[in-house]
Amino acid sequence: MSPRTFYRTIATAEAVTWTLLILGMILKYGVKLGDWPVSIGGFVHGLVFIAYVVTATLIGLNQRWPKGLIVVAAATSVIPYLTIPFDRWLEKHGKLDGAWRTTASDHPGDRAWTDVALRAMVARPVLLGVSFVVVVGGIMATLLIVGPPGGRA
Repeated sequence: MSPRTFYRTIATAEAVTWTLLILGMILKYGVKLGDWPVSIGGFVHGLVFIAYVVTATLIGLNQRWPKGLIVVAAATSVIPYLTIPFDRWLEKHGKLDGAWRTTASDHPGDRAWTDVALRAMVARPVLLGVSFVVVVGGIMATLLIVGPPGGRA
């Protein structure tokens, strides 16, 4: 799977889960079905939200985006559906072009520990997949333990 395909898959999933969360809120507050629609939609959206932020960081590092663009990419997940036009902007400006960087080049950044670690992971897709799941799952588990902002009702 190319960086473009990976990013676009997660960005699309992030937008879809916004729909689940919004639908859950409509069912909870409009139809009065209780908390369960928001609990389910919120959990799924939260998980994919975290996956999107991790993906934006991973792809940004691989594609050598400026740090500010990586932050903007992550921030687009906060506003419903903003990942879709941002994805189109990235495509239009060639920011998703290129393959995974599995070997070092003459670029000065290729000697940084972050690039060495990135190359080691993307050269081993199973390691990358397991690391991705562990990072996303670890962040989600930590947030579930900490609890929602403002505490539990």
